[in-house]
Amino acid sequence: MGKILTVYYSRTGENYFGGNIRSIAKGNTERVAEFIQKAVGGDLFELVTMRTYAADYQKCTEEAMAEKRINARPALKALPESLEEYDTIFLGYPNWWGTAPMAVFTFLDAFDFSGKTIVPFCTNEGSGMGTSEKDIRKECPGADVRSGLSIRGSDAERSEAKAAAWAKKNI
Repeated sequence: MGKILTVYYSRTGENYFGGNIRSIAKGNTERVAEFIQKAVGGDLFELVTMRTYAADYQKCTEEAMAEKRINARPALKALPESLEEYDTIFLGYPNWWGTAPMAVFTFLDAFDFSGKTIVPFCTNEGSGMGTSEKDIRKECPGADVRSGLSIRGSDAERSEAKAAAWAKKNI
């Protein structure tokens, strides 16, 4: 087994929880990423965009839709220096409009994932993985993209056992 990297994009502040908007200090996807990294080891890396999305949840979703519509690649503050030493990359994100946020595709476009295993996971409030697995496969030819794990954002705090068991099966 080679080295593992858990990469994630997450949103703090206003989030959607089963019909209500509430503010959270730690993003749902970040929480799940930490559970995965704790279970399987390796390194943890957060994707952070250069631009700040609207604090208001509804406005943020509109910004996300506009980016998706034009297939944008928002600039990131940093990327891992290299993925050379990693064989398995757990890739986490919230499901925004049926797929990963465009910032995740910025990350995917920055590297050659040939021969790597990508294990996607996402948080959402009922939309599951959407088309993200297919979209990642298309973006990363030559990678082994596994079936993903979908966690309801409102369950993220209580998902450690589920996330850990799933992650261990994928290494």
